[in-house]
Amino acid sequence: MDYKIVQKEAFRFVGVSKRVSLQFEGVNNEIVQLASEITEEQKRELHRLQNMEPYEIVNVSYDSDTDFLEEKGQLTHMIGVLTTCVDISDQFDQLSVPSLTWAVFPNEGPFPSTLQDTMASIYAKWLPTSDYELAYSLSFSFTKMDEHQDHYAYSEVWIPVQLKK
Repeated sequence: MDYKIVQKEAFRFVGVSKRVSLQFEGVNNEIVQLASEITEEQKRELHRLQNMEPYEIVNVSYDSDTDFLEEKGQLTHMIGVLTTCVDISDQFDQLSVPSLTWAVFPNEGPFPSTLQDTMASIYAKWLPTSDYELAYSLSFSFTKMDEHQDHYAYSEVWIPVQLKK
């Protein structure tokens, strides 16, 4: 798998979030609904707060009932940005993240299947055979849809890792 290792200083995820069903394949309609509820004012404010790579609106998954190992239960899903800003409006949820090392997995192809296949391969194939293990139980991704091809996108999956002990 193609990946790179990136070090990030402490930051915050800031955005809107809700508990959703854990779903490994297909479009999660609860996440689609969450995205549709973000107002234009909130979008403008998120773009103003955004000050860290990857400089994209991200999807953050955390607080899974099953540590993302089984397709059951729920997780918290946030749509937001990475920021070091501290003056955050009460209209947003926040998740503080310590300084961590991240494995970044670029992928491109039919959406959402390529992104979901990449996530599955990270946990089922890459992690067991790499020199790394999960450092924190969360992940985030962003997706840029291809405006010239339907249901085709470039995405990146970011997972926090540490060297195996």
